[in-house]
Amino acid sequence: MRNPQRLVLSVKQLLVDIVLLCSGSALCAIAINGILLPNHFVTGGVTGITLIVHKLLPNFPVSWIYLLLNVPLFILAWMAVGRRFFFYSILGTLTLSFAIAFVHIPIELTDPILNALLAGLILGIGAGLCLRSSGSQGGTDILSVMLLKRFSIGLGSTILFVNSLVLLLISIFYSIEAVLYTLIVLFVSAKVVNLVVTGLSQRKAVLIISPQWEKISQEILKDIKRGVTIIRGQGGYNKGDEQIIYSVIPLTEIGQLKRLINNIDPNAFVVISDTLEVINYRIGNQPHW
Repeated sequence: MRNPQRLVLSVKQLLVDIVLLCSGSALCAIAINGILLPNHFVTGGVTGITLIVHKLLPNFPVSWIYLLLNVPLFILAWMAVGRRFFFYSILGTLTLSFAIAFVHIPIELTDPILNALLAGLILGIGAGLCLRSSGSQGGTDILSVMLLKRFSIGLGSTILFVNSLVLLLISIFYSIEAVLYTLIVLFVSAKVVNLVVTGLSQRKAVLIISPQWEKISQEILKDIKRGVTIIRGQGGYNKGDEQIIYSVIPLTEIGQLKRLINNIDPNAFVVISDTLEVINYRIGNQPHW
């Protein structure tokens, strides 16, 4: 029988998670109360539905509406992701609801496009910070984490797709201008979420073909301290044997790798490509949920 997932990895990690959730929720509340509501924008997902309910029932607090709509999603979070993500997402949802209720910072911009861009930027940073913790803010974030773990679909892609669908369904309540401005908010926030969550933890797959393959591979092992795999190949033109170096390198070490290769063989053939996920105890960038 599998041991239950630990709720708290360490006191330090708990404090980091609380800081991330509080700061992320505060940023989202600033965007909602300072830009979205005053400019009559709507957003997608649970937040968008929350604003619609608030429009129909203005006496009902936005924070309570958001809290109630998250209940079924938390049931899915418990079953599909894990209890740590479940409890931290509850904390994130409560924090966001509290922030929406009490954080009101007016942002006075006359241009609606600038408002939309700024709202997307702030929302993306806020949601990304919360997803960097062991939980989320609830809502669409829960669904995006579930799809990432099950099907390796990017967080931002799920958020943008689901939010756009919700926006189409609720567009009857808002003008076409507000809907179009909101599309800008959704697109910018989705891109920023991916940037904040992935950040410098992105991994690059590297293929190197060089007569100096042995020396290059040894230097990668010694200087960069990353594993390499030697793949036997054959040249398509001269039919000669080739040794291909394959390695997965963090984004922050790509510059060092290029300098290393250039110092040994400036004519080496190098291919550097993006990776979606890397699973390994040392170099992996699997989600921490």
